[in-house]
Amino acid sequence: MKKIELQKYREVIMYLIFGVLTTLVNIVSFFLLSDILKINWMPSNVASWIISVLFAYFTNKKYVFDSKNKKIIKEFISFVLFRVLSLAIDMATMYLLIDILTVDTMISKIISNVIVVISNYIFSKFIIFKKQ
Repeated sequence: MKKIELQKYREVIMYLIFGVLTTLVNIVSFFLLSDILKINWMPSNVASWIISVLFAYFTNKKYVFDSKNKKIIKEFISFVLFRVLSLAIDMATMYLLIDILTVDTMISKIISNVIVVISNYIFSKFIIFKKQ
């Protein structure tokens, strides 16, 4: 019975695991760029976004949604386009928190990532990797 329940929630569990890993990739690369290399938060955020999107596409395709789509280029473009939307959400959230509300940069990044992870799951599940 427990195996059946675990299988029922497998996709959500795997998304959360790889969502956390993608978030770590995003936050660590952002930290390295902004705090260690002292690059402004905006280009650091874009660069960390690119790195994490590449990581997320391959892990989501293989381990989360088990996509067998043969139109890989179309699927990847769709994935990236929706991630651009989530980048806009990320940048707007970061701008609001950092530049308007003067919240700490790393705290802002973490809050923003929570919003982005939820948005990305919805985009991936119902649009990008939806079962044919």
